[in-house]
Amino acid sequence: MKTFRIIEERVQDDIYASQAETADTEAIMSLLYRTAAWLNSKGSTQWNELLQGVDVHGMADSIAKGDVFVFKRGSVPAAVVMLLQQPSAWDRELWSSLGDKGEAGHDESIYLHRLAIDRALAGSRLGHAVLRWVETGIRFPGKRRLRLDCKAGVPALNAFYRAEGYTFQGEIPRGYLLFEKELPLQ
Repeated sequence: MKTFRIIEERVQDDIYASQAETADTEAIMSLLYRTAAWLNSKGSTQWNELLQGVDVHGMADSIAKGDVFVFKRGSVPAAVVMLLQQPSAWDRELWSSLGDKGEAGHDESIYLHRLAIDRALAGSRLGHAVLRWVETGIRFPGKRRLRLDCKAGVPALNAFYRAEGYTFQGEIPRGYLLFEKELPLQ
């Protein structure tokens, strides 16, 4: 059962968080597509499948299931993040590579995926603000930590998560780094 409580809607200046609705799907997919195109223009293959019309994270289904949160300026999405209360098959595969350390934390973890910021807001620290909101602006009963994975070959992204206080948990042979952060006591 999915349960959460948004305790702070305001994320930054005039940007507000809410659970994404099916009506948001097209705008969110457009934001993700633009992000993938920008990454591609920088020589990254991260999220390239979106440019081919394939979404391996199933964002539309995740929106319908209530796992996606959107950050809007007015009615326009400025950022998006997927927060899974149960690990996906992907998460289980990646974290199980750490052995008992990775397996032990599934029930108490939220899994963060598809954090994307509108490139027009680059430099505004919105990514930082979204992570802070995930840590303190929403509560998931019984969850004590956030987990995420990112490609090992993206130094700026890896440095971003480290600077935000995420602890490196390990690199897996498939070319991903695993990070974790304890949530404040609820």
